[in-house]
Amino acid sequence: MGKGGNSHEEEEENMAAWLVGLNTLKIQPFKLPPLGPHDVRVRMKAVGICGSDVHYLKTLRCADFVVKEPMVIGHECAGIIEEVGSEVKNLVPGDRVALEPGISCWRCDLCKDGRYNLCPEMKFFATPPVHGSLAHQVVHPADLCFKLPDNVSLEEGAMCEPLSVGVHACRRAKVGPETNVLVMGAGPIGLVTMLAARAFGAPRIVIVDVDDNRLSVAKNLGADGIIKVSTNIQDVPEEVERICKEMEARVDVCFDCAGFNKTMTTALSATRAGGKVCLVGMGHNEMTVPLTPAAARFGFSQKEVEEAFETSAGGGSAIKVMFNL
Repeated sequence: MGKGGNSHEEEEENMAAWLVGLNTLKIQPFKLPPLGPHDVRVRMKAVGICGSDVHYLKTLRCADFVVKEPMVIGHECAGIIEEVGSEVKNLVPGDRVALEPGISCWRCDLCKDGRYNLCPEMKFFATPPVHGSLAHQVVHPADLCFKLPDNVSLEEGAMCEPLSVGVHACRRAKVGPETNVLVMGAGPIGLVTMLAARAFGAPRIVIVDVDDNRLSVAKNLGADGIIKVSTNIQDVPEEVERICKEMEARVDVCFDCAGFNKTMTTALSATRAGGKVCLVGMGHNEMTVPLTPAAARFGFSQKEVEEAFETSAGGGSAIKVMFNL
């Protein structure tokens, strides 16, 4: 028995949400593994629904991960520690924690380099064949449970995992106080990416979406500009013009948090020469990327001709500089 009260066998039966078939979820018993010396038993209090959970429910797969047998769903979660293993020193029963859903090997070169999210041996909640966390209780490594400050709710704790996606995206794109940011998509990932970009110092952020309600939420959360767009790829040129006008400056970084052909086309068209486009969302397993907008393109004014040759001579991120006459 670990430290902190009765073992879970002596308490109520642990129940979980099982994905048992296409569009079929059932609440069924979920037997927990034994509590290891470095593990904790956590009573779940908040679990979010991710787009990947919906993919699994609707298609029984997400990218190359296929559900072949019943699986407990859910991975965005926070809860309260109920029992700790004999060697756990940093947590005690009663602590409120957010859970890192991915268990890496901690031994490969990627893990040692601090890029454990790329670990080839990753065991991630609700990624076949690993069970998820939409359950009354789960057992998890203590090192992957992070104590929440008193001013952070359990619901906010469950948002730490999607928020980490936005933080990682901003780090990869090197967002800073001189970076004007465009966000494609005002869903949960788009919104947390917008918040992360603001925290990184982005002076102006414009966000686009097809839904008025989501755009209203984005505005209330601090977006400097919001633009409603269509799903018709023929509207890209006009929408890019509106985006650039709303930005009131060049788009330095665009985060595509939707991951569709149209959003990527818009992102590549709206972002300045030498800027960065970061694919964050995964709307499609495969995407047709328009390469011409990704090249450095210039008009034919005196200033643009001079800038074009400076860009070409400087190399950097420009592969091919092209004039639009």
